[in-house]
Amino acid sequence: MLIGIDRDPDAVKAAEEKLKKYNNAKVIHGNYSEIKELCKKEGIEKADGILLDLGVSSHQLDNTDRGFSYHGAAPLDMRMSKDGISARDVVNDFGEEELRRIFFEYGEEKFSYKIAGNIIKARENKPIESTDELAEIIKGSIPAKFKRDKNPCKKVFQAIRIFVNSEFEHLRRGLDEAFDMLNAGGRLSVITFHSLEDRIVKQRFAGFCRGCICPPDFPVCVCGRTPEGRLINKKPFTASAEELSVNNRSRSAKLRIIEKL
Repeated sequence: MLIGIDRDPDAVKAAEEKLKKYNNAKVIHGNYSEIKELCKKEGIEKADGILLDLGVSSHQLDNTDRGFSYHGAAPLDMRMSKDGISARDVVNDFGEEELRRIFFEYGEEKFSYKIAGNIIKARENKPIESTDELAEIIKGSIPAKFKRDKNPCKKVFQAIRIFVNSEFEHLRRGLDEAFDMLNAGGRLSVITFHSLEDRIVKQRFAGFCRGCICPPDFPVCVCGRTPEGRLINKKPFTASAEELSVNNRSRSAKLRIIEKL
């Protein structure tokens, strides 16, 4: 039995259409961070395998109306579920200090102070409504020598998207719920697309594999803790040259797998 979960109603519709000929597949509209409750409603409490494919999808990036891409002009949105606060709300309503924090914490943007300050100045004249307006402000905030290798908008757009969708909070909860759902011998596989996501997954997997947590000066273990899982791959799998030749977006993808003991 295959259960698919997605918070984006467009993705649910597309998956339902693609899988309609299979009687052993079902697509659920919801957030994977609530995987246990969503599956319980379907009469499923355990699983042999779970795959989390994180981040924004190609469909969301390519659909300009969703506002995820910094290429072209589109309304500032970035909401995966199409509800809650939008990117427009963040850019136009949040204070300078909060914008700096979001850009640095979720995008590791070294010019977060300059970008936040220029956003505040720009919106004094009129609200920032579109992705291209925001992109121009970002480009004008970054020194020319730092624009050569990659699009300077990438980190800020990533940061806003992560914040708007509470992605890290859902990831931490989703990892715990998914691992708890596994049968013994079951595997949890996670595909990440940037270093911050990958760091969270790596650290959480390490926690599942950790045994004794007694202080090192204790002569014998008194905590009784034993590892719950084992890593299938210590280093993440990445896309091959063959895959990169047909799917350029896979260049940043990393796959980590853990097996429940």
